[in-house]
Amino acid sequence: MAERSTAAVDVADNSDESSLTAEADQSTADGVAKNRERDTDSDEVQESTRTEPSGKTSPPELHSGHKLARRYRLEECVTRLDGFSSWRAVDEKLRRAVGVHILPADHSRARSVLAAARSSALLGDPRFVQVLDAVEEDDVVYVVHEWLPDATELTTLLAAGPLEPYDAYQMVSQISAAMAAAHREGLAHLRLNPNAVLRTSTGQWRIRGLAVNAALRGVASDTPQRTDTEAVGALLYASLTQRWPYESDAYGLSGLPKDIGLIAPDQVRAGVHRGLSELAMRALANDGATASRHESPCTTPEELVKAIGEMPRIPPPEPAFTAPPEYARTTYQQGSYGRQTPRPGATQPVPVPPPLQSRTGKVLKWAVSALLIAALGLGSWQLADALMDQGDKNDDPGRTQTNDGDDKGQKKPAPGKPIAISGASDFDPFGDQSEKPSDIGKVYDSSTATYWQTDYYLSSDFGRLKPGVGIVLDLGKAQQVGKVTLSFVGATSVELRSAGADASSQPASFDAYSKVAEGTGTTVELKPGKSLKSRYLLVWLTKLPLQADDGKWRGRLADIKVSS
Repeated sequence: MAERSTAAVDVADNSDESSLTAEADQSTADGVAKNRERDTDSDEVQESTRTEPSGKTSPPELHSGHKLARRYRLEECVTRLDGFSSWRAVDEKLRRAVGVHILPADHSRARSVLAAARSSALLGDPRFVQVLDAVEEDDVVYVVHEWLPDATELTTLLAAGPLEPYDAYQMVSQISAAMAAAHREGLAHLRLNPNAVLRTSTGQWRIRGLAVNAALRGVASDTPQRTDTEAVGALLYASLTQRWPYESDAYGLSGLPKDIGLIAPDQVRAGVHRGLSELAMRALANDGATASRHESPCTTPEELVKAIGEMPRIPPPEPAFTAPPEYARTTYQQGSYGRQTPRPGATQPVPVPPPLQSRTGKVLKWAVSALLIAALGLGSWQLADALMDQGDKNDDPGRTQTNDGDDKGQKKPAPGKPIAISGASDFDPFGDQSEKPSDIGKVYDSSTATYWQTDYYLSSDFGRLKPGVGIVLDLGKAQQVGKVTLSFVGATSVELRSAGADASSQPASFDAYSKVAEGTGTTVELKPGKSLKSRYLLVWLTKLPLQADDGKWRGRLADIKVSS
C-alpha cells in the first residue's frame, strides 16, 4: 500500500508550510473542525453487534507537527480514545489535506485495522471515502484516507431540519447501492451512522470508514448485511423525521417517545413521503415492529436496492424562477434626450427618415446596382447554355444523355431488407451479470415510446466501475448484416460487436465479440466496414448521457432495427 500511494506524481514544493496549514484548516466535512470525527459509541444502538476489548497499550506520544514517513504532517487531533487517535494532516508530497488514524503496532486491534484498510482500498469504489495508505513502521500502525474539502456530514444537514423527499430519496438510493457493492466484495461497515455519511457540493453522497471504523473500535456482527441494512433504514428515518428511530437520543437527534415502540415516519411527522416512510420501516423491521400494511422486510442491501427500484421515481423539485424586473425605458432611449418634453395630450409628428445622401448611402446604392447587373448576366448565360444543350439533343436523338457528377441516370442499389430480431438479452460481464433484463423486449417492439434503460451511475463512464453494458441480439440464424440503426434517449456512445458467423450459441465472454462499428448520438447508424455475416450481435454502450428527468447518468435504448 505504501508503494502504491507514494508512486503518485510529485508536485513541486513552491509554497511555505504556513500556507499548507491554512489550506488544511479550511477543509470541511471529513473534516472541518466543526465536523470532526467524533466518538459515537454511546450514541449508537448496537443490538446486533459486539465490541471486542481493546489492548492495554497507550496511544503513541504524538503532537501537532509530527511527520509520518517524512510525508504526512499532523495538524490537529480530532479523536483520541480507546488506544488510537485520528488526525487532520497534510500530505506534503502531494500538497493536500488528508485524514490519519494512528495506533500502536502492539495494539490488540492493529492487525485487524491494517487488514480492513487494505481490503477497503482494494474496493476502489468512488462512493466511499478512499483509503490512500495503510502502513506499519516504527512501532506505529497508521491509515491515511481522503479528506473531502467540499462535503458536509448528514449530522450537520439534519441539525437544520429533515431532508426534502428528493434529497432523502437520493441519499438512500446511493448509500444502499454503495453498501450492496461493498457486501458483494465481502466488506461491511457496521458503524454506518449520520457521522459517516457525507454529501458533496455536487449532490453526491459518500460513505467514510468502510470496515476501518468498525475495526478501530473492535465492532463485529454475526449478521453484517442485516446490521448495515438496518443502519441505512435508520439514516432514512432520521432524514425524513429529524428523529432517531430508537428511544435514546443520538447524533444531535431526539429519540422516539418511550414505551410506544417503532412507529412509521409518516406518523411521527406530517407531510412525510409515504413510499419513503414504508421503505424505512421495511429496512428497520425487527421482531414484528413492521406494520402489517408494509411489505416484507429488507434484510440485505441488495433487497433494499431492489425495493427502491420498484418505487415510483421521485422527481427533483421544480426550480424557483424569479420574474425579471420590468424593463424601464430611459428618456435617452426614447429619443427625447436634450429635447423639450411635449405637453401631455399633444400630438407629435412622426419623423420621416432622410434619404441616404451620405457617402455610405452612395456606396450601398452602387453595390446593389452591381449585384443586379451580375444577376442579370448570370441568368442570360444560363439561358443560352440551356438552349445550346437543347439543340444538341435535337441533332442527335439516339444519344443517351448523362450528367457529369450526378448518378440520377444510374440505377440505385436496392435498399437493405429488414432482419427480424428473434430474441435479445442483457449483457453485463463486468458487473453483477444483470442489467434490467425485464425491459429488454422494449428495444425491438417497433415503438420509440418505450425503452430499456441501464442502472444509474455517478458519471458517464459508469462511475469508473466497468467499461460498459449492452444487449445481445439473436437474429435466429447467421445472416448478412448491412446496418444496425439505434434510437437512444440522450446522446450515447455505442459500439456494434459481432460474435462471428460460426457461433452456434450465444457467447458468454466479452472477448468473443469483435468490434465492427461505433458511433455517438441519439440516432446512430452502425455500418460494418466490411461484409458481416453473424447470428449474434452485441450493442455495447460505452458512454452514458445525463438524463434530464432524473438527473442521473444512465443509458436508454428505445429502438433497434437491423437490415441486410
